[in-house]
Amino acid sequence: MIDSRKLEYLNGFGNEHETEALPGALPRGQFNPQRCDYKLYTEQFSTTAFTAPRHSNRRTWMYRIRPSIAMGDFSPMEKGLIRTAPITEVDCPPNVLRWDALSIPKANTDFIDGMITVAANGDARSQVGIGIHVYCANTGMGNRFFYNADGEMLFVPQQGAILAYTELGVLHVQPGEILVIPRGIKFKIELPEGPVRGFICENYGEALHLPERGPVGANGYANDRDFQYPVAWFEDVDGDFEVIAKFCGGLHRAPQGHSPLDVVAWVGTSAPYKYDLSRFNVINTVSFDHPDPSIFTVLTSPSGSPGVANVDFVIFPPRWMVAENTFRPPWYHRNIMSEFMGLIEGVYDAKEKGFEAGGMSLHNCMTPHGPEAAVFEKASAAELKPEQYQDTLAFMFESRYVIAPTRHALETDARQHDYVDCWSGLKKYFNGDK
Repeated sequence: MIDSRKLEYLNGFGNEHETEALPGALPRGQFNPQRCDYKLYTEQFSTTAFTAPRHSNRRTWMYRIRPSIAMGDFSPMEKGLIRTAPITEVDCPPNVLRWDALSIPKANTDFIDGMITVAANGDARSQVGIGIHVYCANTGMGNRFFYNADGEMLFVPQQGAILAYTELGVLHVQPGEILVIPRGIKFKIELPEGPVRGFICENYGEALHLPERGPVGANGYANDRDFQYPVAWFEDVDGDFEVIAKFCGGLHRAPQGHSPLDVVAWVGTSAPYKYDLSRFNVINTVSFDHPDPSIFTVLTSPSGSPGVANVDFVIFPPRWMVAENTFRPPWYHRNIMSEFMGLIEGVYDAKEKGFEAGGMSLHNCMTPHGPEAAVFEKASAAELKPEQYQDTLAFMFESRYVIAPTRHALETDARQHDYVDCWSGLKKYFNGDK
């Protein structure tokens, strides 16, 4: 296993990066020469249409020992608890939903076998919506590799670091960081520090990109320079390997007589990347009122309606709260957008009890929610002095489409059937007096 301390990265979101593991492996002045140095094959990898506008076009040229087609036919395999939108196996309830952290399995379980779908929306075949999964694993993938033709994958680790060996290089990602792997990139997940647990947003729609800053100006939020891409790394190994594809909701396996990690050089704009969430430059109120959570958006996938997201990835990181004459926790609200939340560490300010690290909640379109009764009492009476929220990190996948839970999510023992009771103590204070 690679020593993660020696890994190097390329910086800059969406740049046309270029990197080679052997000197001269990357052609100069053109992409597809008649003969490549080192007798490599040329392969173009596109995650947008050829004719997509230049600013949003994503493609990468790979120079590899064998092209990806050098493999056997795919055959169907069991997909376990992985599901894909549309979710039709059970009706979607309007209830508030919350779950405890899922347990790490005791039997040997790698990333693929340990992926459990919690909810999804849209339709993967139409490239609309998202799937939301939890992964729980205690062993690496070894000679098994995976790619997802249904969507790009945003990893949010919660427990334990992962080492992602991808076609374009290796990335070490730990809790507090995120990893994005484009649709179609082959990879395997190894566990350098033991068992892992985390969340995945499988984005069926337009690839994630940085949101506009608007009146904030040229700086703030997530900065392009802080996104890190792998340098070229390859292995020339023959043996018994397996490639597993997620395609149209099913899992399919194919044999391959060599490691898929045989890309010696690459250049392009579509590649895996990671980001340290502690580098997010938080923007918040310095006067009054609690701002909309959209000010915490790290990445967004737009829909066909301007300003309305297929999915936003939003975080609630350590920050200062200084709002005057203001109820500081999130206000009670009903929202046309549907909200799936997870907690990485610490305590979330609107839910001080019951929302544990590794836990998650779902508040769907127009389902009312907000601070629990005890938080309302506390915040309404608090002395409003500057307060620093420390040792906390929560996130949200917010989507314009209703997020339908799977049957497993509704029936698992991890579901908190008494979640709604945290609001049962809300009192009537109104008596007609001002």
